[in-house]
Amino acid sequence: MTPIRTVLFLAAAACVAAAVPSRAAPVPDTIAERTRTCTACHGKEGRATREGYFPRIAGKPAGYLYNQLINFRDGLRSNAAMTYLVQHLTDDYLREMATYFASLDLPYAPPPPLTGTSESARLGETLVQHGDPARKIPACAQCHGSTLTGVAPAMPGLLGLPRDYVIAQFGAWRNGRRHAAAPDCMAQIAERLTNEDVSAVASWLASRPIPPSAKPIDRIATPLPLLCGSGLEGAAR
Repeated sequence: MTPIRTVLFLAAAACVAAAVPSRAAPVPDTIAERTRTCTACHGKEGRATREGYFPRIAGKPAGYLYNQLINFRDGLRSNAAMTYLVQHLTDDYLREMATYFASLDLPYAPPPPLTGTSESARLGETLVQHGDPARKIPACAQCHGSTLTGVAPAMPGLLGLPRDYVIAQFGAWRNGRRHAAAPDCMAQIAERLTNEDVSAVASWLASRPIPPSAKPIDRIATPLPLLCGSGLEGAAR
């Protein structure tokens, strides 16, 4: 081979080598790796992000997370990205995902300062802690626990959630984009709240510090103030 041909051959070989990607290291077949599509939106390890909409999923009760994945898959909740991700997944695989994120015991970010007026803050605290019996609005704490960190196996915590996310969920219940198993107690409550109520509750909850133990509590006094299809027993939707 002449020198010029040798140079051209080596140059061509180099181009081919550059065009063919090197063999990457094998990806571990773990649930943490398989749920990276979840953490792309919900933040590293499911801790939530600063965008103000994607909620924290790390440490939420497994039954609650499982129910929501089922609801996205089966059309009870409406979110195109979530439906696309879970529409072909089995119940068992969704339960595995839910159990994984529920098992993560990770620190929470400091809450943002309270926004709004002092009157709004008092309204939010009152509705969360005591409700409004005259309007048949139960206290959030009656179902979500006195610590507001949720109740195992299926009631979610309300702390550490972005204000905008909480407001959006009340809106979704009102306009029919979010449902739970009948009787849908949250849809009933959302109908009884004014826009001012929703803003006050969301702002007050978002500003609350997280208790030392943010894990869901094991049980609360029953019966619940409303019949609720998502209940506390088992993982019923």
